[in-house]
Amino acid sequence: MTVPQIIEHLHSVKDPEIPTISVVDMGIVSKVEMQSLDRVVVTITPTFVGCPALEVMKRNIEHAVMGIGIKYVDVIVSYDIPWSSNRITEQGRAALLKHGLAPPVRYDDTVELQLDVLNETPCPFCGSMKTILKSPFGPALCRSLHYCNNCLQAFESFKPV
Repeated sequence: MTVPQIIEHLHSVKDPEIPTISVVDMGIVSKVEMQSLDRVVVTITPTFVGCPALEVMKRNIEHAVMGIGIKYVDVIVSYDIPWSSNRITEQGRAALLKHGLAPPVRYDDTVELQLDVLNETPCPFCGSMKTILKSPFGPALCRSLHYCNNCLQAFESFKPV
């Protein structure tokens, strides 16, 4: 078993809060190390410090790696390098759309979360830019609420962080 094979298998582990996206495509898996033929260490960086799905993700990662024949799996949580929405892969951005969430805009260096950024959010259902921000605060810290004046759908957007 190689590290790329393990990472490929980890694509089967879905984010518990957004089941259309894997923890790999969400950018949560930050490192995979083979310490021996039967021991793997997976380092994860949750999207937020108080992530309520952390224990579920750890357990699901352990089970997935053990399911391919690795006897010992250590899942380490690290906040050394903070998670950013720029870590979401292109496949992950497509998975967010599939879930009905507008993906966050990509940014260089740092992002100041100003209402301008949230006001320019395309609708994940029809792609229209005729949207309005209803609230910068959604059901999770990472989401905002919007409405599309084109297809008349309410939707959530994943904030750039």
